[in-house]
Amino acid sequence: MSGLPSASAPVAAHSVTAPAATAQRDLHALYRRVPSLGDYGSMTAIEERWILPKARAYEASAPRFGSAGELLGALKDFLAEEEAALPESATFLAEHATREQFTTVVRQFALDGLTESESLLPVVPRLPYRSAMAVFRVLIDELGCGNEEKAHSQLYRDLLTELGLSLRLEDYLDETVPECYAYVNMFHWLASRASSPQYFLGAYAYFETSVLYAFQSFARAARRLGIRNDAYYTEHLYIDAYHSGHMRTAIRALDEPDLAKIWAGVRLASDIVGTATEAAVARARETVA
Repeated sequence: MSGLPSASAPVAAHSVTAPAATAQRDLHALYRRVPSLGDYGSMTAIEERWILPKARAYEASAPRFGSAGELLGALKDFLAEEEAALPESATFLAEHATREQFTTVVRQFALDGLTESESLLPVVPRLPYRSAMAVFRVLIDELGCGNEEKAHSQLYRDLLTELGLSLRLEDYLDETVPECYAYVNMFHWLASRASSPQYFLGAYAYFETSVLYAFQSFARAARRLGIRNDAYYTEHLYIDAYHSGHMRTAIRALDEPDLAKIWAGVRLASDIVGTATEAAVARARETVA
C-alpha cells in the first residue's frame, strides 16, 4: 500500500465513474477465480474500458529515454517531486485522524492487505531470468521468507485484529470504494494480464520507493494513536529501501528494455495508488464524525 497523487498532471482522469464502480468489483471477483470463456470476455471488456486506455496514453506520452539508466534517473526525479508535494490528506492522517478515522482507512485497504503480494507471483515466469530473480527476492520478503508471522499479510491481520476488524475478505466487499478496488485490480493486471511484464517493472519500481515516504503518515498516525501492531507500516519503511534497489536491478538486467512501457508502469501506479489513498481518506472524513 502506498499512494500520493501524481507529481505532474495525469493523462487520464482519476475519478471512477458510477458504472465503473460496479465494474471494479466485478473485475476483482473475476481475477480471483479461474475464468470461464464468458468470464474472460467480461474481464477483457472491463480492462479495455479502464486500465488499457491509461496504459496506452502513458506509454504514448513517455519521454524518449536513451537508456535504462536515464529512465531510472527520471524516476528518481519524479519521486522527489512527489515527496516534496505531499497532499494535505497525508498531514491529516498523520496528525489529526481519530482512531475511528484511521480504522476506516485500514478497512479500505483490507482487500489488499489480507492478500498482499499473492497476485504478483505470476509475473516471475513472465520475466527474463535475471530480472525475474531480482523480483523474486522482493516477493520472498513480502511473504515473510516462509515465516508466517512475518508475512506482510499476517502483519495486516495483526493490525486488523487490534482494531477489532474482521479477517474475512468477504466482509470488505460491500464497503470498499471503487478506487481501492482499482488499486487491488491494478496489481492483478500488471502481473498476469498486461501484454508485457515491463509495465510491472516500472510500476513496482515506483511503488517500492514511494512507500518510503507515503507510509510515513500511516506509521505516524499509528504511533500517535497508540496502536501496537504498527509493524505493517514500519516493516515497509525498513525493507522497501532494499526492495527499491532490487527493482532497479530488475530493470537494468533487461537485455531489451521497452522504456516507454516501463515508464507507463511508473505513471500508472502513481495515478491509481494515489487516487486510492485519497479516496480512502475522503471516506474516513465523510463517514466518521
